[in-house]
Amino acid sequence: MRLVPEVPAVADDDAGLRAANSRLRELLAVRDAEIAVLREQLSGLQAQVADLAARVASNSRNSSKPPSSDGLAKPAPKSLRGKSGRKPGRPKGQLGATMQFSEHPDKTVRHRPARCGCCGKSLKRAAATAVERRQVIDIPPVKAVTTEHQLLTLLCGCGHETKAAAPDGVTAPVQYGPRIMGTGIYLWHGQFLSRDRACRALSEIFGCAPSQGALASAARKTAGLLAPALAAITRYLISAEVAHFDETGFRTAGKLAWVHSASSGKFVLVTVHAKRGKDGMKAAGILPSFRGIAVHDAWKPYDTFENVAGHALCGAHVLRELVAVTETGTDLDRTWAQQAIDALLALDEAAEAARAAGQAAIGPETRKKHEDWYREAAATGIALNAARNGKLQKKRHALATRMQAREGDYLRHARDLRVPFTNNAAEQAIRMSKLRIKISGCMRSMTGAEEFCAIRSCLATAARHGIGALDALTRAFQGRPWIPETG
Repeated sequence: MRLVPEVPAVADDDAGLRAANSRLRELLAVRDAEIAVLREQLSGLQAQVADLAARVASNSRNSSKPPSSDGLAKPAPKSLRGKSGRKPGRPKGQLGATMQFSEHPDKTVRHRPARCGCCGKSLKRAAATAVERRQVIDIPPVKAVTTEHQLLTLLCGCGHETKAAAPDGVTAPVQYGPRIMGTGIYLWHGQFLSRDRACRALSEIFGCAPSQGALASAARKTAGLLAPALAAITRYLISAEVAHFDETGFRTAGKLAWVHSASSGKFVLVTVHAKRGKDGMKAAGILPSFRGIAVHDAWKPYDTFENVAGHALCGAHVLRELVAVTETGTDLDRTWAQQAIDALLALDEAAEAARAAGQAAIGPETRKKHEDWYREAAATGIALNAARNGKLQKKRHALATRMQAREGDYLRHARDLRVPFTNNAAEQAIRMSKLRIKISGCMRSMTGAEEFCAIRSCLATAARHGIGALDALTRAFQGRPWIPETG
């Protein structure tokens, strides 16, 4: 391939030499311009390759991707925390969890040998010299019991007939009782079986098979009966000093809807809405009236609620972003990102130690030292990526800029020991809705999704108060739902 066009013949006179020289200069200028274009294209391609490599390398450890997206190529666990020095297994001196003998077994069966193992004589009248105990814990065959309620009408001497009142909850000629329907709802919304599989399970375990429509009607009734419990949960969360908030996709009626969670301590509220942003948050009913500290990720709609006392951004999210910088950035980028990681983890460790010791705050010297490291790291990240060439550099610049601009929100856990380092509590509260979709598919209607969220809110709150899910659902179906105390 010819890189330089054919040079014209050089004339012998001065004018000819000047013309040839001018022509060569023009050709060199064209070549330099072409090289500059090629270099620019090469730089752009290199940036694209780096971006694509970063996308391929992204996983749940260095991005906001959920662990389920890792597939079979799930990365090996790599904790950012240092080694504790504790050996694997149960700590020395800690009590085991071995099954224990029951001192009052429900049934005792004695097994006697028929003949002597030596001489073969009968042992029918032989005295016992020792007893070896072995116990088997099992469930006897279970069958649904039909109870007939006969409402008698009695004739008084005055001539008036009086009919007996039906027991509470007995409203139809033939119906299923609260334990059967509570178990069905438990299998459906508690263990995430599909409605059909929940009905089949009831049939195989208890010998009775409510229809899918009957189970759906029972869930609708239960969700309505849980309204007082949901109101109590909402009141508590609005008045909480610190609350966690999160949202996640939840396919409903063939479309993408969003589940919103709010939680604090032993209280959990899960709601569903067609929108992810402020509309969905307002519909949940907590953030518009909340006056405490809101812990969440960096999703912008949360910042629009100015009525809160303050915002605390999740440390786990920013750590994942910083890990991505250490894996895809330059040597200098890896340095500032690792410094920020070390500073955040050191502050979290200091906060945990202060709480464990009953202290009101971290030591001022420790806090200042690591906060300075954090600030220096953010400033360095901004300076190194100021050119913002390519997507990766833009992401790194945006991350460092956010860390600097929202320093108070990222470091709130070190300045107020009521605030945790991560928003894991909100993610744990919302995880069950994702598990429901993975096991049994999307919800068929928004009404069904709302009923599911109402029931899940009460089950999650009951579990944190030590109330079993089946017990809570049975009580709700009996018309006396458990309502958490908020005083």
